[in-house]
Amino acid sequence: MPLLLFFLFLLPGVLADDDINPDIYLDVPGLITKYGFPVETHIVQTEDGYLLTLHRIPHSRKGGSEDQNRVVARQPILMQHGLLSSSSSWIMGAPEKAPAYIMADAGYDIWLGNARGNTYSRNHTKLNPDGRDGKFWDFSWDEMGYFDVPAMIDYILNRTGHTSLYYIGHSMGTTMFFAGMSARPEYNSKVKAMFALGPVATVNHILSPIRFLAPLSKEIEALFLLLGHHEFLPHNKLFTKWVEKVCNVQKYAKLMCVNSIFLLTGFDQAQFNMTWLPVILANNPAGTSVRTVAHYAQEVESGKFQYFDFGSRENMRRYNQSEPPQYNLKNVVAPVGLLWGINDFLADPKDVAHLAGSLPNMVHDVCMPRPSFNHIDFIWGDDADKLVVRLLLKYLPFY
Repeated sequence: MPLLLFFLFLLPGVLADDDINPDIYLDVPGLITKYGFPVETHIVQTEDGYLLTLHRIPHSRKGGSEDQNRVVARQPILMQHGLLSSSSSWIMGAPEKAPAYIMADAGYDIWLGNARGNTYSRNHTKLNPDGRDGKFWDFSWDEMGYFDVPAMIDYILNRTGHTSLYYIGHSMGTTMFFAGMSARPEYNSKVKAMFALGPVATVNHILSPIRFLAPLSKEIEALFLLLGHHEFLPHNKLFTKWVEKVCNVQKYAKLMCVNSIFLLTGFDQAQFNMTWLPVILANNPAGTSVRTVAHYAQEVESGKFQYFDFGSRENMRRYNQSEPPQYNLKNVVAPVGLLWGINDFLADPKDVAHLAGSLPNMVHDVCMPRPSFNHIDFIWGDDADKLVVRLLLKYLPFY
């Protein structure tokens, strides 16, 4: 059980014992099964040897009794989680509330991705995630975009027999897509349409406490000391002290401050179903590399959507230039729909507007109607089913 749950039980008066959701003991396949959906687990190997887990919900709760033509026609959707999360982010709710369940019941073939380094993709053909050399963690969302997204797309298409799929990303899941399509534009043709929830490319106007790390963004060793060795998980004394300091400034609820997800993205209590909070804490944060977070911190400083900055000498070796190259968003020619909120800590409206002006094939630009709608409301908000998923189901058939 993650240490986060220990803190949960130490906080009296937040949730009574009778209110603790028993789902905290279930992993993603266990949760999907409990709520009556079929589930499959697939392992995908990337070109650089990382082993990624895909969780699939192949059809609705009605069963697989559809005729073969219907099975072939069922369109695949790759749903990619955000920073510090996992495939669990799409199933944190009842079947009538959680995005993945609603999409599956609507007749789609749902594939839930897991980026390298998280709970379900902490494996490699050669590298040890617990090795002292830290080579396993030598990645940021550069590699997630260049290797993980194409590997998952190819696997899904090969498995289903389709030539293209839908991509729905949240937070870092959108960053991965934009980086991947920019660096490997040949994959645009394999995407019918992409829908970005809380889209993140540049983060020049970010309100998240990630901005506090910006001055240290190039001092990787200092970040290792502050945040943990190579793996970014907030379950250590140094990070907890940083969390407490930021929480005192931000005046968040104590419970929210224990969890880095809410600390980094904000918390909208009016939109949050507290019954599911223990389940979310049991699954999040799911881990990533320190470099992944440092990469976002670098972008706060640079204001650019660019590759990781290793310093001039290492940049010359890796990129053949002293400064990291910028991603060319003009290469992202797949149809893209942007869904954003004005109270988003990570995807600030100014940054979203800059992204919208850079995409050559933006087909939807939708601001959520609730002024308090924030970054995690897209997946866990009480109105996500009505404001987000219903909109996606309306748009998808047009592509």
